[in-house]
Amino acid sequence: MGTLQSKARRSTSIYRAVSVVEERAPGQKVVRYSSAHSDAVTSVATLNSDLCVSGGLDKTVVVYNWKSGCMQRTFQGHTRDVTKVACSYNSRALFSASRDKTALMWTLDSDATPVQQFSGHDLVVNGLAVSQDGSLLCTGSRDNSLCLWDVETGECLRKTSISRNLVTHLCWIPEDRCIIQTSEDKMIRIWDSRELQVAHIFPPKNYIQMHCDVSQDGHYCLTSSNGFGGQGCEATLWDLRQTGRMVCEYRGHQQSTACCLFLPSTLTASPLIGTSSHDCCVKIWNRDTAACLATLSLDGSGPLSSLAAGDASSLLCASFNTGIHLLRVTSSGGLQLREVAGF
Repeated sequence: MGTLQSKARRSTSIYRAVSVVEERAPGQKVVRYSSAHSDAVTSVATLNSDLCVSGGLDKTVVVYNWKSGCMQRTFQGHTRDVTKVACSYNSRALFSASRDKTALMWTLDSDATPVQQFSGHDLVVNGLAVSQDGSLLCTGSRDNSLCLWDVETGECLRKTSISRNLVTHLCWIPEDRCIIQTSEDKMIRIWDSRELQVAHIFPPKNYIQMHCDVSQDGHYCLTSSNGFGGQGCEATLWDLRQTGRMVCEYRGHQQSTACCLFLPSTLTASPLIGTSSHDCCVKIWNRDTAACLATLSLDGSGPLSSLAAGDASSLLCASFNTGIHLLRVTSSGGLQLREVAGF
């Protein structure tokens, strides 16, 4: 690995689960474990079938066993809020981006010290995506720039900038060389990573695009927008095989839809997507008909910032006020979404 400048600050001991059972609604029991973060959680991602990684305003990156309720590792190296976390599924490496203008790489095999630092932006890093083989990292910033990095050496391979391209999120297309990017200029761009050039621009939306996700087969893309009072606030499905043709929109949130996600659920014959919003609601939709199949309101949670699939029937939802929520999807008597644990 290349030269590193960050300092280690915390041990990596495993924290025991603290189980407290409470009732969020009559007859609905929710297990509360030790909190992953001491402040708002800004991003969550699935590392493997048992572990998730999260980042927050407390400047930490946490690896948590969401099945057992045990904190596995806590990493500190950023000097300001962590804005995004990312990883390749089933890998040992994880990445974090921060308002301190850097991205850091950590591994489950090392101590609390980050093993790589990626410094090249002038403002907060909001976009973070790692290639499927884990060899390349792409970062995007409010300074209008994208950087492509060699993960092994930490070298910046390419950097490019587009006026007013304030990056909000990045997502690597599976088994592809291309990266999808959303921006505050309301544009959605596909980048070819070979030269870090724009390969396609989607038809512009009316609101800031906050998040994006790509289906595992690489055929579809989801984006979500900000808004208020039900204006904007939608998620949009795009067909990547037809140069970004808009397929449908998912409308129902009352505030900004911060995250959108293709779900791996096998509970229904139809493919599903999930969204989380600043209106404290998580929704599950039929991908093809745009019908809302289930809604869960996490009252008191504050804005919901991020969503990740734990497995085919579990979702992890990050919030500003109440940590990370473990949600369970069932198909008994129609699709049901309920909270089962929090940490």
